Amino acid sequence: MSDAFSLASDGSTAERAGPSAHGPNLGGRTHPAGISLFFLVLVGGIGYALFNLITDMQAAGQPPLAIGAFALLGLALLIALGFEFVNGFHDTANAVATVIYTHSLPPAVAVVYSGVLNFLGVVVSTGAVAYSVVTLLPVELVLKAGSSAGYAMIFALLIAAIIWNLGTWALGLPNSSSHALIGSVLGVGLANQLLAPEGSDTSGVQWDQAWSVLRALLFSPVVGFVMAGLLLLAMRFLIRNRALYREPEADAPPPLWIRALLILTCGGVSFAHGGNDGQKGMGLIMLILIGAAPTAYALNRTMSEASTPAFIQVSERARTVFQKRAEQAPLPSPAEARAQITEAAGKKDLDRPEVYAALAALSNDIATQVKAYGALRHVPAEATPNLRNDMYLASDAIHSLKKREDLFVGDKAETLKTYETSLNDGTRYIPTWVKVSVALALGLGTMVGWKRIVVTVGSRIGKKHLTYAQGASAEITAAGTIGLAEAYGLPVSTTHILSSGVAGTMAANGSGLQWATVRNLAIAWLLTLPAAITLAGLLYAGLRFVF
Repeated sequence: MSDAFSLASDGSTAERAGPSAHGPNLGGRTHPAGISLFFLVLVGGIGYALFNLITDMQAAGQPPLAIGAFALLGLALLIALGFEFVNGFHDTANAVATVIYTHSLPPAVAVVYSGVLNFLGVVVSTGAVAYSVVTLLPVELVLKAGSSAGYAMIFALLIAAIIWNLGTWALGLPNSSSHALIGSVLGVGLANQLLAPEGSDTSGVQWDQAWSVLRALLFSPVVGFVMAGLLLLAMRFLIRNRALYREPEADAPPPLWIRALLILTCGGVSFAHGGNDGQKGMGLIMLILIGAAPTAYALNRTMSEASTPAFIQVSERARTVFQKRAEQAPLPSPAEARAQITEAAGKKDLDRPEVYAALAALSNDIATQVKAYGALRHVPAEATPNLRNDMYLASDAIHSLKKREDLFVGDKAETLKTYETSLNDGTRYIPTWVKVSVALALGLGTMVGWKRIVVTVGSRIGKKHLTYAQGASAEITAAGTIGLAEAYGLPVSTTHILSSGVAGTMAANGSGLQWATVRNLAIAWLLTLPAAITLAGLLYAGLRFVF
């Protein structure tokens, strides 16, 4: 833990790396109190997660897990939290680079400050990004998260993303954890499709969702470059104070108002990063929990009995919409309905009378069960997995149908939108302890290993030292872009947005770019997806023979 709370022994290297003599002092040694506090929080966080996991299982009447199953669950959770830990020290270094290189905050204070803001960003996040990642996975694996293939999926995609993150970190490259994870998800989906029997249409990647995520990942760096450069030019036109556009003088901090601005923008990026990146781990942890302990986590048992009448009502309205589109097709049994919808969803061929009849039958069965039990919290253990899978399947089908804007309009479209939201509320939730655990992993990770990336962002992108205005422009752009992406439930890369934002300000300022660094960043950007896809695919194929 050589970098924790400020402090490794490679400060001299960091100094020499910069284009200016005014680089920050990244040297020093870890204070014993910092090490003690770090491990105290780490152990406390693990204990907190374990206590809540056992409490939830007991409260839901989940049968005790066998020792082997519990060990497998524990290992999967540790690897998922390990991904967020690596994400913390890999990605959050981007947020603190500007305040460190402008001497606005000492390195030790900056990483702790960023870690705290990351923690808060995770805790207050909505969870929308978490499930946008989950919906990329093959429907087959999501519905069977607790199977041997489900565990192979989780281990393969997390280990692949961690390996790639650690490799690029060792080279000091600001690689994207988001790209690595999305690439790993795609790799697992492709490998599962290749290994599946012929005709298994739900075994591959959910490409409709994948393209929207990939577009956000690919275009957000361009947005960062252009918007940060334009913001710097706008600041030059509107704010004529020359102090804002000068390089830091020796080790002196900037004027108080500039310092406050940079600290505020650093906090904004850290908070936005926690809110977006932290959710990726949450979604995977929920898949793990749903697979290993479905009684406790497959359904949202925090929903009260008061929400049941509204759910029944919208279910009945949705059933009516489906029945009208079913024409004269007979309603199948619930088992037959599941099979028909699953097959149609895999082939992207849902707009048929018999499929609408199946959706009407499934919606009716879901409503009947919830009404009989009184609330989701009262669904017995033996019925939980099937009900959850039915709700997930119905939601997935409605989501696909809604993309055809000509199919449902007016009240019908609104009914299906409300029904989809109700289904998601019942299956897509994140317990507070999961948020806190991920927040701790991300926050603690921020305080470890941050220097390599800080040096690259702060001194190796441009030919001149980062000015106050450049740092503020890059971070304002990054915080705004990441926050907007979270509102739309899209995962984006803090690393690429902020790095490209710094490059954009260098270009707009006429400072020049260090093309060797830009080339390496571009190579990492281009290689991450194919490398992660390959790693995850190979790991998944290998693990299928182990589990």
